[in-house]
Amino acid sequence: MLAEDSVLLRAGLTKLLTDGGFEVVAAVSDAEALLTAVAEQKPDVVVVDVRMPPTHTDEGIRAALVLRRMYPDMALCVLSQYVEERYARDLMSVGTTKIGYLLKDRVAQVSDFLDALRRVATGGTALDPEVVDQLLVRQGDDPLERLTPREQEVLRLMAEGRSNNGITETLKVSHSAVEKYVTNIFVKLDLPPTDTDHRRVLAVLRYLRV
Repeated sequence: MLAEDSVLLRAGLTKLLTDGGFEVVAAVSDAEALLTAVAEQKPDVVVVDVRMPPTHTDEGIRAALVLRRMYPDMALCVLSQYVEERYARDLMSVGTTKIGYLLKDRVAQVSDFLDALRRVATGGTALDPEVVDQLLVRQGDDPLERLTPREQEVLRLMAEGRSNNGITETLKVSHSAVEKYVTNIFVKLDLPPTDTDHRRVLAVLRYLRV
């Protein structure tokens, strides 16, 4: 199964995979469609792009994490133009078999990509060397570096005193999207809900390095 929002890339990858001996049971354009299709088709391997609609930031990789936890025996290969260390670590934390993280611009040969995908499908691992380097370098990083660019932007607006409604108006996104970003911020900054602490204030203090 393939998840890629670009029509041309989706069609091109579908042809490459088919010519390479893979049966493409579905090719979808967004994360929600991916989760639905996987539940229906139960594919052996999923190839997913990191950036997908509606915000084109991290929807694809977050969907990959959901799939990784729901279907640990399913092979998963992430395609990206950059290394997202936090999510890459999360993917690896579930298990180091049947997982791939490849950088699009560094795939030199189609055969290399197909070989990597076959390796992942048969229980192996396919990680771009740059991904490995980043994971090693980033061990012990500040939790703030776990945030995606959009989550960092939301936290910055929180630090400016904006409410969720204010952030919604500033970023021109839905209220539910802002709530999701704020929840992700709390999780990534290790701020669980309690009866004694105000997580929004604690998140802002951490952002301000207090």
